Amino acid sequence: MRIFTINSTRIVETDDLDALAASGLPEHGYLWIACTRVELERLQAQIQATLLALCGVQLVDLHISDLLNQQLPSHYDYTSQYDVLVFRRLAAGGTENDEPQPGLPALRSPKRGGPPVLRRIDTSPVGFAVFDQILLSVHPSDCAIRDAYADKLRHSATAESRATGARPPISSADLMLRIVNQMVDAYLGLRRQLTHQLDHWQTELINPRTRFNNWAALLEARLSLHHLDEICEDQRSAMQDWIEALKTWPDGQTPAAQRDRDLLHVRSRDVLEHIERVVHHVRRLEQSAETAVQMHFSAQSHRTNEIMRTLTVLTAIFLPLNLIAGIFGMNFEFIPLLHQSNGFWLAMSLMATTACGLVVFFWRKRYLERSAR
Repeated sequence: MRIFTINSTRIVETDDLDALAASGLPEHGYLWIACTRVELERLQAQIQATLLALCGVQLVDLHISDLLNQQLPSHYDYTSQYDVLVFRRLAAGGTENDEPQPGLPALRSPKRGGPPVLRRIDTSPVGFAVFDQILLSVHPSDCAIRDAYADKLRHSATAESRATGARPPISSADLMLRIVNQMVDAYLGLRRQLTHQLDHWQTELINPRTRFNNWAALLEARLSLHHLDEICEDQRSAMQDWIEALKTWPDGQTPAAQRDRDLLHVRSRDVLEHIERVVHHVRRLEQSAETAVQMHFSAQSHRTNEIMRTLTVLTAIFLPLNLIAGIFGMNFEFIPLLHQSNGFWLAMSLMATTACGLVVFFWRKRYLERSAR
């Protein structure tokens, strides 16, 4: 568990809940309590007692269950005292490393097939309980986002960062939005890799000189993209609910407070715009994959039609020759040209002339023309 006391000038980290409950809320700034699901389950009573001592309210039992649930989709809920947001992040390595109970082995998601980039689409939820001066975040045990943002937060409090214009989050809601935005950026980071993989498959599908046999991986890719689309839709719905709830918050009493409130609206809309970009890109990739498959079968059908057309033309050319050969192969005593010395050459000339005439005829009809590659 990591606990941060954050204000505009400094950031102090501790891990002592008892000392935190005794010291109370900071006069200026807010608290960030970051724990794992395992820690929340084990220290639930102590965390609830700390919240009660600091802000006079505890988390509702249903919200505790939501924060502990590893399969919960992204969603938003609220009470009169705090807001709850569950947001699914990309799971590191495609596994879940939370222990449901102390001493039991870790839960792991089933292995996905296909390329490594598609196996990275496995997700796990991160929960946030947003109070006025407290942010309680619940992460998976292997969550690198918490540690990465904690390092970034400490760096933003240095004199060098303040000199460049960077500053710590102004409130617990602002901190929550920045962490969510960092998780969304991880989805945006998949775009180039997914696009490169699908472009490679499209090239193989359309190339007539290659035989595409990786249908299982392609099907797995389409299922993974559909799964990612559903995840992003839940994320967008949760953020839209958060924005609608944010509109009902009272306006700031001072110009600085109102500016901070407007900043929350701007940051919320920015996170929503990033999610919509992910949704748009995923749907475009789904359409590209579907289009590539359709073009592959259309190209195969066109190639089959060309082969059948060529075979049909060859059959049409040899049919008159077979007819002539069949006529001169009849067992009659009197057949024209049969007993002449030049009969064979006359028959061969007739057959060659007929074949050449049919080849020229079919060539002018473009039945023997090769299609451009």
